[in-house]
Amino acid sequence: MTRTAAFGRIVIAYVLAIGVGLIWLIWGPGTGMLWLDSLIADVLATLVIFGFSRLHHNSSFYDAYWSVIPPLLVIWWWVRGDTGIGAWHCWAIVGVVTIWAVRLTINWIRTFPGLHHEDWRYPMLRGRAGRAEFVVDLTAIHLVPTLQVFVALMPVYVAVREPDVRLPWLVVVATVVGLGAVALETLADRQLRVFTADAEPGAVMDRGVWSWSRHPNYFGEFGFWFSLDLFGIAAVPGDAWWMFAGAVVMLAMFLGASIPMMEQRSLERRPAYAEVMARVSMFVPRPPRPARVAGR
Repeated sequence: MTRTAAFGRIVIAYVLAIGVGLIWLIWGPGTGMLWLDSLIADVLATLVIFGFSRLHHNSSFYDAYWSVIPPLLVIWWWVRGDTGIGAWHCWAIVGVVTIWAVRLTINWIRTFPGLHHEDWRYPMLRGRAGRAEFVVDLTAIHLVPTLQVFVALMPVYVAVREPDVRLPWLVVVATVVGLGAVALETLADRQLRVFTADAEPGAVMDRGVWSWSRHPNYFGEFGFWFSLDLFGIAAVPGDAWWMFAGAVVMLAMFLGASIPMMEQRSLERRPAYAEVMARVSMFVPRPPRPARVAGR
């Protein structure tokens, strides 16, 4: 299958998934709670993507879901609320989320070679599950990430439904943090793309922002989700006690699963990576340690 044909099938999957979600939101029985209706629609759309993943034996059908759905949810929440079109903090939120989503989706389009390729983590997870691979595919690869993203969006669900913000200065801070995080991800991806184009087999990326953090893209991703918490606190400071739950969930996934898996894979494929691990911070950017001198 050509790359164009593969994208065509993925687009069909996402159009159908979004359509199913909208049908539920507009004509479904409803629960009387917008957040719960949205969650059900989100899960139903995820199940459509899961069906395409199983049909094509490729769970990477889900990859772009991470970035495509959030701006749609945020806009829907804003439209269905009483905040009004003139709420400047809502424009800031939608702007940050949309810029993040467009950047991440474009990066996925640029790097996805076609349906002959699948994220290496998916077959590994299914393989470890044995006979339970269907359950792992449905939950760990599809439903759990959907629920993580939904939880992480809850602060902006609150914010876009508030006509006024209590801490307008924090909206500015959140916008700067969010856009800065997206800029870091963009720079990290660009530097990695340039490096990979000319790198020899086994070469390790430790230049630019990658010399300050072994995973600057994940740090930027966490920064984006953290900025959404700040938007929520700016609207309702009294709810700050739970606003960081989504960012904590994201951080736990990055530090507890995604990064360890990538670190292990890099060590197996690139012997020089161990030396980079000794010098470069794993997550939070900081100046690298001096290289070790042989014999000392």
